[in-house]
Amino acid sequence: MWEKNNTKKVVIIGGGLVGSICACFMAKRGYAVEIYEKRDDIRKTPEIRGRSINLALSHRGRNALKALGLEKEILDSAIPMKGRLLHSKKGKLKSILYDPSFNQCIYSVGRNYLNKKLIDAASSYPNVNIYFNRHLTRANFNEGTVTITDSKTCEESQVNADLFIGADGAYSKLRLAMQQTAQFQYTQLYIEHGYIEMSIPPENGNKMIPNHLHIWPRGKFMMIALPNSDSSWTVTIFMPFDIFENLTTGNEISRFFRETFPDSVDLIGESSILDIFMKNRPSELISIKCSPYHIGSKFLLIGDAAHAMVPFYGQGMNAGFEDCCLLDGILEKNNDDIAMSVEEYSGVRAVDAHAICELAMYNYIEMRDLVNTVGFRWRKCVDNVLFKWFPNKWIPLYNSVSFSSMEYSRCIQNRKWQNKIIYRSIISLGIIIGTLIVLFLKNVLN
Repeated sequence: MWEKNNTKKVVIIGGGLVGSICACFMAKRGYAVEIYEKRDDIRKTPEIRGRSINLALSHRGRNALKALGLEKEILDSAIPMKGRLLHSKKGKLKSILYDPSFNQCIYSVGRNYLNKKLIDAASSYPNVNIYFNRHLTRANFNEGTVTITDSKTCEESQVNADLFIGADGAYSKLRLAMQQTAQFQYTQLYIEHGYIEMSIPPENGNKMIPNHLHIWPRGKFMMIALPNSDSSWTVTIFMPFDIFENLTTGNEISRFFRETFPDSVDLIGESSILDIFMKNRPSELISIKCSPYHIGSKFLLIGDAAHAMVPFYGQGMNAGFEDCCLLDGILEKNNDDIAMSVEEYSGVRAVDAHAICELAMYNYIEMRDLVNTVGFRWRKCVDNVLFKWFPNKWIPLYNSVSFSSMEYSRCIQNRKWQNKIIYRSIISLGIIIGTLIVLFLKNVLN
């Protein structure tokens, strides 16, 4: 199929997860594709640190992989997580399944493994060329060109294309250039919480209950653990920066973990905890919204470059992959009219991307605090029962986000509708019970 439209050229800035999978979609359409990635070839370098090395793959991401014939290979190396496993301070464990009615689950997959597989997939197309150690220096929106610089030689080259796609992450150079244009809306928010990663070694991994996302919810902060294929677990602690800053000595760090996450200390290893905390500063978390996602007829943003979000819904990668599916579908509908397609994509995607950014912020509160409340558990029970009875009418918020292709903005609207139904039902039930009590008392008194 790749010969179909090879007169069109697409340049993708960024060869990460979203850039690589986007290249596959564009190559399938027959476009001549060039990827410019600022890093070395990840397939030939050590694993990247400083970013979460685990990702949660769910329905939207799986759809994109399936469209490219990659889903089975990726899932064969991924680990299913059927629910959250909550750890109390006293060491008590409680499993909360994501979908007890239909047994749907999300999958833990390694970032580096997945990125390597996607680069391999992109490289397998004869109409794709990947250039590493190349970064965007300038974008000329009037002339429809970009300037690419070789990071090693500092040599610059001007590149032409029919379509430029910015998939270069939260600190996108293409988006930075777009921010200098009129009517481009942009907001960023650094939350007051950071994170540090640790790990449970393979020899201790079998002590963890498998096939769950483990959470240590502690109100204002939390710790989570995701499984790896080598039996190790990646552990991430999310906390306000001021709490991190108060942990300055080994004794303070040890006491904090012994009091706050007591059952994790022997799993991770106290010496490992101290070493990581003493040598590393917490990384920051950013949420980015912008609009529109395009400039003119040739420049477009996707993935984190368009909508970076905090990681608490596990939708960053999935939303980015869905971007690529959506763009591919719009190009198909418009018979590869790029100018029409980028404008349409920008118009329909922004509202949903903004919605998932908001949902990701909300889910942090749910994971670190609300999961311990009676109200959350009651609502979860009600949602599960109604979903089992009316699977096409009552879809819980988490299910609609993680296990369906429902537009993110519609997921929020659906939740608001459900809240109204439950609120009105409670009011009606209260009126009925109150009326019955009054009638009963009248009979007794008479």
